[in-house]
Amino acid sequence: MKPIKALVITAGFAIAVVALASFITPTIKNGSRKAAVNTGDKGFAVIELFTSEGCSSCPPADELVAKIQKEDKDKPVYILAFHVDYWNRLGWKDVFSSAEYSKRQSEYAGWLKLQSVYTPQIVVNGKKEFVGSEEGTLRNAITAGLRTASTATLALTAQKDQARVAINYHVIGTDKNSGLLLALVQKTAQTRVERGENGGRTLSHVQIVRKIKSLPLGSGENGNTNITLPDDFNTRDWELIGFVQNKVNGAILAAARADFGTTVSAGK
Repeated sequence: MKPIKALVITAGFAIAVVALASFITPTIKNGSRKAAVNTGDKGFAVIELFTSEGCSSCPPADELVAKIQKEDKDKPVYILAFHVDYWNRLGWKDVFSSAEYSKRQSEYAGWLKLQSVYTPQIVVNGKKEFVGSEEGTLRNAITAGLRTASTATLALTAQKDQARVAINYHVIGTDKNSGLLLALVQKTAQTRVERGENGGRTLSHVQIVRKIKSLPLGSGENGNTNITLPDDFNTRDWELIGFVQNKVNGAILAAARADFGTTVSAGK
C-alpha cells in the first residue's frame, strides 16, 4: 500500500537537544560519570523515522534503520523511531504510538514546507526528508551529515534515580531560536500484530522513542531536568538521546547520547 498521508497540523512546539562538557561530571554512587560529547568540529547524523505498526509500507523502513544502527554503532549517528498515532483508527493500535509524535512530524511539515505527512518518513538533521525505505538516499544523507561540522557543542549526562532519570546538560554555541529535545529511547522490541495491514506479522523495532521532553535554550546554558521512567524501563536496553534544534527552521545543530550505566557513552 502507498504511504498514508495526513493533513498537516502546525505543531507549535519546538525541539532540540543535548550533549558535551567534562565539567558536568556528577559523582554517583557507582563511580564517576563521564559526559557524552559531540564537539563542534565534527559532524553527526540525527535520523528521525516516523513509522507505525499499522502501515504495511513501514516494516522495510524499520529494517533499514536497524541495519544502519548495526553498521554505524561506533559513529555519531543517532536514530529515533517515532511511532505516530494517526494509523490507530485503521484496525490496529500501535502500543508505541503517541499523538505527541504525530505533532512533531506535522511540525516538520511546516519547517520543510510539505503539503502533508506520511509514513514511513525519515528526516535527517532536521533538513532533508524522504521515504523511509530509500536506502541510498539515507546513506547519502548520513555521509553528508558526518562531513558537515557542528555549529554547537553539547554535554549530556543521565542517571537513574528511582522512578526518574536525572539529566544534566550543557550547551554552547546556540542562540535565542534554539531549543533542546530529550528523547528516552528503547533500543529494541518486537510486537505481534493481530489486525490491520500487518495483521499476523511479528514486527521488530529499534530505537523506539518512548518519551520526549523539550526545553527552551538561550545562547548557552547549563541546566538539569528529569523524565519519569516507564514501568518496563531497564538501564541496559534503553538510552537517552538529546539534540539542539533551531525552532525557526528545524535544523539540528548538535546531538549526543547517554547510557544509564556507570559511565555515559561518548556518542561517536
